[in-house]
Amino acid sequence: MIQQITIIGTGLIGGSLALAAKARGLVAKVVGCDRPEVLERAKKMGAIDAGFSDPGQAAAGSEVVVLATPVGAIMDFIDRVAPQLPADVLITDVGSTKKEIVDRARAVLGRDAGKRFLPGHPMAGKERSGIEQADAGLFEGAVWLFAPLAVANASCTAGSGQNIQWRGSQWVALVEKLGAKAIFMDAERHDRLCAWISHLPQMMSTALAGALVEQVGDDPDVQAIGGRALREMTRIASSPYSMWRDIAMTNTQNIEEALLRLEQKLAHIRENLKTAELREEFERANKFK
Repeated sequence: MIQQITIIGTGLIGGSLALAAKARGLVAKVVGCDRPEVLERAKKMGAIDAGFSDPGQAAAGSEVVVLATPVGAIMDFIDRVAPQLPADVLITDVGSTKKEIVDRARAVLGRDAGKRFLPGHPMAGKERSGIEQADAGLFEGAVWLFAPLAVANASCTAGSGQNIQWRGSQWVALVEKLGAKAIFMDAERHDRLCAWISHLPQMMSTALAGALVEQVGDDPDVQAIGGRALREMTRIASSPYSMWRDIAMTNTQNIEEALLRLEQKLAHIRENLKTAELREEFERANKFK
């Protein structure tokens, strides 16, 4: 059992992680770091045992420090606080992009970066953020991606992550006990894949919902006749810009390339609504499972 972990950012992901670890008896004490009003709510929910607004104070005495904030704040913590932590404290994160975070960790922590920092990304969440949305079962059945700095093979899997330091291995084991599946890959591959499977769907949903607001947003019949397909396509459009701003800024090239390919595909469909090419597009799409 890990005796104490600190979670920097006790919102949806950080709060869910705290609730899940405590519910399963995987950690003796959870310390949160956030705004005072957020920490108060987290305490009332039983997510944390103690809370501090100062990251350095919150991290004191913890074996693992989890950075569960937007990507920009993760890199800021690495800059300001990570060098001050004891060398045997594992730092990990839940950021949705990895390459710039990894580069920052290498620049700040130097040759010890691979021992002290284990980049992570749980592929779980909700369209609403905040500690109020925290859920102890959020990670059950989810994939938890890891991008160890020492991994050179982009296709490595959980079974080949044995070069991770002991504290990192202990953290991966805890994640798996939460019901998640650990998968390892390098940071570049992570960002390219996530641009397609996570970031592009968000931009599509945002664009569709924005277009609906502009075109039919004031039509009272829209909500009445909009079916399941519309709800599913626009559900994540309510995700907060505060999180996606940093994702867009730190994975710009991959997202731009994915958007361009989608634009080309949409243009091809638009130009072939009355030809056999449309059928071919449907048949090709039907192969994706």
